[in-house]
Amino acid sequence: MQRSSTMSKLHLVFLLLHLVLLLHVCFLFANSHSVVKSLPGFQGKLPFYLETGYVGVGEAEDVQLFYYFVESDGNPKEDPLLLWLTGGPGCSALSGLVYEIGPINFEINVEYNGSLPSLVLNPSSWTKVSNIIFVDSPVGTGFSYATSPAAAQSSDSKNVHHSYQFLMKWLMDHPEFLSNPVYIAGDSYSGLIIPPLVQQVINGNQEGSYPPVNLQGYIIGNGLTDSSFDDNSKIPFAHGMGLISDELYESLKRNCKGEYINIVPSNQECLENIRAYDECTSRINAGQILEPLCAFASPKPGLMFGKRRSLSKSSQDSLKSEPSLPDLGCHTYRYFLSPYWVNDYRVRKALHIREGTVETWVRCNYGLPYMKDIPSSFQYHVNLAKRNLRSLIYSGDHDMMVPFLGTQAWIRALNYSIVDEWRPWFLQGQVAGYSRTYSNNMTFATVKGGGHTAPEYKPAECFAMFKRWMKEEAL
Repeated sequence: MQRSSTMSKLHLVFLLLHLVLLLHVCFLFANSHSVVKSLPGFQGKLPFYLETGYVGVGEAEDVQLFYYFVESDGNPKEDPLLLWLTGGPGCSALSGLVYEIGPINFEINVEYNGSLPSLVLNPSSWTKVSNIIFVDSPVGTGFSYATSPAAAQSSDSKNVHHSYQFLMKWLMDHPEFLSNPVYIAGDSYSGLIIPPLVQQVINGNQEGSYPPVNLQGYIIGNGLTDSSFDDNSKIPFAHGMGLISDELYESLKRNCKGEYINIVPSNQECLENIRAYDECTSRINAGQILEPLCAFASPKPGLMFGKRRSLSKSSQDSLKSEPSLPDLGCHTYRYFLSPYWVNDYRVRKALHIREGTVETWVRCNYGLPYMKDIPSSFQYHVNLAKRNLRSLIYSGDHDMMVPFLGTQAWIRALNYSIVDEWRPWFLQGQVAGYSRTYSNNMTFATVKGGGHTAPEYKPAECFAMFKRWMKEEAL
């Protein structure tokens, strides 16, 4: 009897040890990271610290979010930590890493010949003064994946919740960054995600969630906020840029009464005016109106046209056109290179991608099963403004996807007093844009000549803007 009792205890101990080991293995799987010391296409060792990994989120950790983390070139232990969210929804964090604010770019000087695309250093990388986590979010973006069909279903609100979980777990796994100032940042569609995410971080801190996040503010570039501001500003923007005539603009204002998106079907005069507007602008590159309209340059339908009831046939055709190789001189040529680089087995091995999780990487996965359940982030801005957090809102002034006029309009609607009036800011003696600051600690800046998104077109100017703002200097 005593021997049987002893065996039962041993069996129980064995089971407990096995359970602990299993939980440990599961934790390692859910939150794993690796240091990347070299990358195919880049000559020599990387002159910066790059880490890639996965963080499991969701109740059952059935969503695995992939990330790229780059340490600051300055003082990583004290420099700010940015959580960077790319737009879409569904555009990979690699866009931020290699096209916008990260330390490397694709080399673009010769036409692609079938070999592995080359990488070069970005002299205007924001990682010169900050640590940045580029995360593939929501699930199904980049190398992030779900372990069940149910987990693959996502939405704006889930994106917010998963991003918050990601940040908390990442900080627990990297306790050396717990004291660093934290900023939530991103661009384009993430303008709808960042404000509620910032609010959730604040709520978590107030509720005593661990670890506490040393949140200092947020940054949004060319960001969506609310269609009543963003989409309705496109026609005044087009008029100001000389894309439509005075007469058409006056007729649009008169017949549509400032509402160019949700048009009453019986309002035939407004619909006719909208069709005339479409004819004038359908061959314009909405991402940067001075750039040629090239292959892969078709704007995202949700950004370009919102929920408007009328869309000209020519515009519909351009949105459905099949992708083809853009000319070397096109801005979108760089987008063409990334799938060839990322889907190379040597690159996947270097990035420590889990085999069998994502068969083919795409830069922007617009086929996500995704529900857009946060139509406006304006009320979140209203609430955050009361917190006196630092915020930087910037716009490329040649972006017609999310025109700066709409961004100015929602900022003005917050109804905070102006601290520093509209003024130019400079780089190397030249006007780089215009800026204004408000009493709620918000800075708004335009980037002269910038498109959607501004750092892609004006990297040096955007880095100067970011660096000065981080140091709390006048732009």
